[in-house]
Amino acid sequence: EAWLQAKVTNATRGRTMGTYRIVDMTASLMAQLVISVLEPASYVSYNILALFCCAALIPLTLTRVRQPETPAAPRLRPKLLIECSPLAAAGVLVAAVSSASFRMVGPLYGEGVGLATEQIAWFLASFVLGGAIAQYPVGWLADKYDRRHVLIGLSVAAILSCIVTASVQELSPTGVMLTAFFFGLTSIPIYSVSAAHANDFVDSTKRVELSAALMFFFATGAIAAPLFASSLIDLFGPAAMFTMIAVAHAFLIVYGLLRMRRRSAPDRRTRYVWSPRTSFIIGRLTGSDRDRNGD
Repeated sequence: EAWLQAKVTNATRGRTMGTYRIVDMTASLMAQLVISVLEPASYVSYNILALFCCAALIPLTLTRVRQPETPAAPRLRPKLLIECSPLAAAGVLVAAVSSASFRMVGPLYGEGVGLATEQIAWFLASFVLGGAIAQYPVGWLADKYDRRHVLIGLSVAAILSCIVTASVQELSPTGVMLTAFFFGLTSIPIYSVSAAHANDFVDSTKRVELSAALMFFFATGAIAAPLFASSLIDLFGPAAMFTMIAVAHAFLIVYGLLRMRRRSAPDRRTRYVWSPRTSFIIGRLTGSDRDRNGD
């Protein structure tokens, strides 16, 4: 994103970032489908992925365009997020519990309910597709209404999706894909809504550090949640993962209602921006974009 920030103009920045987001989600969607072509745990698969990572550097090594100045590295201040919005911190953790558990342990669930390897790939892809489709309508709602209401509504819908998935054990493969799609539709946007809510309480000078704090909380949840989810599946069966996720969303609902009683919504709000969680530099990009639009 540092190259994008340095090389595009204000007139083309919006379209460039829009294209970037589309490419990011498309690549994420396609990555899930690779499971049906390559054996996940094979030596060849890891080498092919390593080649893709190396190939990504080729455009940078061949370009004649001058390298942009490297921005100063932001400090990692996790406490900043809690100071700005404890609810946003909770929302990011719940987003990590949902997304990381599904992506990392979802294949175990798919195997447990009888999906074949190629069907597991579509199962994971359905989750990503649902999240991609949800970005624009959720963004519109988050800009129009109190973001805390949107967070609570998403968690309610995610709980309903978890209940259906956990309670109905005899779904066809198509039914399993649909539940994954709806779960992605309701859970993936929670990170971006939480990030937007946190940004409502800081100025542009702190947004890069806030972005770092958001990713720190997400990474913390993403590390712990799959370990816990896999243990629950081993003890209680595939449905236990969705029970765990539903409990996390129930906590977010209760905490969101409590926070609404302690603090009113800010009068001045930043615009909703979908956050791909790729690096600290996205905070600089989104911060500049918000400031430029008078938000």
